[in-house]
Amino acid sequence: MTIDSNMLTEDAERILRSVLDSGAEDVLVVDPTADVIDTLVAVASETEDGLPEIRMIADESVLKDVMDDFIVASNAADLVESESLSMRTTDNGTANALLITKDAVVSLVTAGDQVAGLVTTDDEFVAAAYDTYTMQWEEAPQYKLRTPPIERVRATLEEEISADARDDFDSVLSSLQTARGDGDGLDEVTISLLVAAKNEVLLYDISKWGEDVGIASKATFSRTKTKLEEMGLIDTEKVPIDVGRPRLRLKLGDDRLVNADPDQLAGVAQSLLA
Repeated sequence: MTIDSNMLTEDAERILRSVLDSGAEDVLVVDPTADVIDTLVAVASETEDGLPEIRMIADESVLKDVMDDFIVASNAADLVESESLSMRTTDNGTANALLITKDAVVSLVTAGDQVAGLVTTDDEFVAAAYDTYTMQWEEAPQYKLRTPPIERVRATLEEEISADARDDFDSVLSSLQTARGDGDGLDEVTISLLVAAKNEVLLYDISKWGEDVGIASKATFSRTKTKLEEMGLIDTEKVPIDVGRPRLRLKLGDDRLVNADPDQLAGVAQSLLA
């Protein structure tokens, strides 16, 4: 399938799907907006096969802001690990975000609540655009994504904690539109601790898992646990061990959390943290 006509839609999703499903071997994504990056990662993550190699070159501040959301970043990390996506940064902005294959150039133009994908298939222009932005790509610094891939997070959570904890983690994430921890969704450490408390996991075990998989340091887990405990979301009880200080078992500290289904846990926690 080729991209041979202009598209007008309410958001960029249909345009991005059209480009990714066009049969192109690779796609250059140039200067995307935050919404385009977010949607691109979501669409690419849902594509089970036939995904082209996606080379994204974006403004570093925009890319960093989007990747502060654990949901987006962890899915992007999966795509990076499978070599379906690579990201680089640039200071050279374009008038509109561009999607470039060897056969077409698509310019994304936003007007009000609609997005247009304006398509050019002129051979000479497409070849010049492809070569120009490929050169820009090759000269651009790589964006270092520090978030672990979501599939690795899920697999190790099941292996090192429990299958129930992994299922609860999935339920909490799926109930959230974003996971930033800045008042717009819970962050990944808070989510991990709430899931651990629901399953009465030791703080040592969940923080060691979190540090090993690359979510955050043990110290960050400890600080977040203290905050949640002070606000009444989490309780702890001491568990004696043969050698050394007792370890702390995490428990949910509010009946509203105890009685909440996994997919309601995030919403209840956010209301208590507000």
